[in-house]
Amino acid sequence: MDLIKSLFGGDKVIWIIFMLLCMISIVEVFSAASTLTYKSGDHLAPISQHCLFLLVGCAVVVAVHKLPHKLYRLIPVVTLPVSVVLLVVTMFTADKVNSAARWMTIAGIQFQPSEIGKMAVVTSVALILSMLQQADGSAHPKAFKYIMLTGGGVCALILPENFSTGALLFAVCILMMVVGRVPFKQWGRLVAGLVLLVVTAATVAWSVPDDTWRKVPMAHRVPVWKARVTEFIAPERVPPMEYDINEKAQTAHAHIAIASSNLFGKMPGNSVERDFLSQAFSDFIFAIIIEELGLLGGGMVIFLYIILLIRVGRIAAQCDKKYLSFMIMGIALLFVAQALLNMMVAVGLFPVTGQPLPLISKGGTSTLVNCVYIGLILGVSRYVEQLRKQTAQQEIEAVVSDEDTTGLVVDSNDEPRN
Repeated sequence: MDLIKSLFGGDKVIWIIFMLLCMISIVEVFSAASTLTYKSGDHLAPISQHCLFLLVGCAVVVAVHKLPHKLYRLIPVVTLPVSVVLLVVTMFTADKVNSAARWMTIAGIQFQPSEIGKMAVVTSVALILSMLQQADGSAHPKAFKYIMLTGGGVCALILPENFSTGALLFAVCILMMVVGRVPFKQWGRLVAGLVLLVVTAATVAWSVPDDTWRKVPMAHRVPVWKARVTEFIAPERVPPMEYDINEKAQTAHAHIAIASSNLFGKMPGNSVERDFLSQAFSDFIFAIIIEELGLLGGGMVIFLYIILLIRVGRIAAQCDKKYLSFMIMGIALLFVAQALLNMMVAVGLFPVTGQPLPLISKGGTSTLVNCVYIGLILGVSRYVEQLRKQTAQQEIEAVVSDEDTTGLVVDSNDEPRN
């Protein structure tokens, strides 16, 4: 029993959420990976690989949350320069998958440098906010400049090949600045400037022919973004008998999966649309969850992410180390924002983009990095528990000391007696 407590320390609710998400992932990835099973000819190959990643991820969670919290400050120092180098190398040398250079291979291991970039940005912003906190709890105006140089710089490297990830990460930076009480005048102007920039960029993008964009360095994916936004804003209306579902297979089959479900779903393993969705185990896994587990299952997944955010907020509020508080809040915001974006794409509330559902979608790099995040959250919760015990012990000692003092009576000879 003591061994289990020592291995699985920290906040129990976070552990329960992590385990539940992993169990949902195993069931739904096994069901949704029918296309991978067909290609490999092995029913167990896709899920065994995913289970291996989750098993390694659990070991990563245990290892990271047992590390001394002082070592967490080294994360941005290491990951920031490494992510910048890897992103630059990937941009110019990586093989393109679906016209995007997002993957690189080192020693036979394929991974996405953008996942390391996410960790670098969140931890770097947290470090900047903690170091530039003023006496009143607000951030020094210089924090904005440093966040733009670090977080904005990494996001700019991610944007050309993975626009949704870069934009999502930058949005998390803004939310962290709000939490860190960066002056409203600074981030408010930034948001206003971004709105103006988006409007201008969209105008230019739709004014220039697609063939021209494909020849422009760092802008070859603009036609893809245009097509996705156009289809989302103004979808082509055609009679049902002439509708070609193969041209829009991803969104069409995702919507069919959701529409054909009910309150309780078709039960795990009974999905029909998984055979037609090429990314049913990743980008569109939420549609399969609703199809198989129903609205209740989909609602439960949303509930788990919301509870994770609320629980992390409580832990951050109780932590006396500003860096640790900002770090886990940034991680929780990134988790929930990415999950929300994935769900919105699946149900048709956002243009199609490749964002996996954290800890549920199949993936190697994202799964392991997300497990590191969970380990960091648990590590901070473990420190908060120790801090709470120390405070309680000090209060008990103070009460005992007061009782001993009040229990003494001084006589005429100035000698204390009971």
